[in-house]
Amino acid sequence: MIELRPFDRLGRFRNEWLDANYHFSFSGYHDPNRMGEGALRVWNDDTIQPHTGFPPHGHQSMEIITYVRKGAITHKDSMGNTGRTEAGDVQVMSAGAGVQHSEWNADDETCTLFQIWILPRTAGGQPGWGAMKFPKGDRSGKWVVFASGDGADSSLPIKQDARVMGATLKAGEQLTYEVKPGRHGYLVLAAGSVELNGHTLNARDGAAIKGAETLTLTGVEEAEIVFVDTV
Repeated sequence: MIELRPFDRLGRFRNEWLDANYHFSFSGYHDPNRMGEGALRVWNDDTIQPHTGFPPHGHQSMEIITYVRKGAITHKDSMGNTGRTEAGDVQVMSAGAGVQHSEWNADDETCTLFQIWILPRTAGGQPGWGAMKFPKGDRSGKWVVFASGDGADSSLPIKQDARVMGATLKAGEQLTYEVKPGRHGYLVLAAGSVELNGHTLNARDGAAIKGAETLTLTGVEEAEIVFVDTV
């Protein structure tokens, strides 16, 4: 079964520097029917104004994947890591037993990104951080694994049986994926428009895949896709 999550029906939060849209219950937004998909707990669509961002704060026992759609985000943490992740690229922070970090838009242009949080196999452990570039040309018409629990395609490591993937599709191109029994899928368009098993998804729309399903995506307008397959 595929359940659509149109962008205009997501949870929302606004202040002077942050425009946040929540695919699942988060912070002050609560929907008992949107508590996550399997180990996937959070998918936030954030727009961060220039020279603002999330000040230092703590996390534990969560795998936090950031996919930057526009601009760049600068990361600093209590492990001593500092990094700048640009549009199309990905960073992963394993919060482990506890870590403090900040995420800051140090640039002069707006930054838009997806924050994806996945529960780890076990709580606690050693925290960690890493980032990697993923040129969009390398994922034209095919899936590329950004982060995984099994090291697929030399992807960034996460501590869960899950894969975070991306692809781009030109108009008319097709791409398939099989969600196997017992697993959960969640797909969001970063840009463009596709047909997904007869459903139309536009930029920033989501789709929850509940149970075994063979997905067929057809590009309507040139599209940028982010997808999670998890237990």
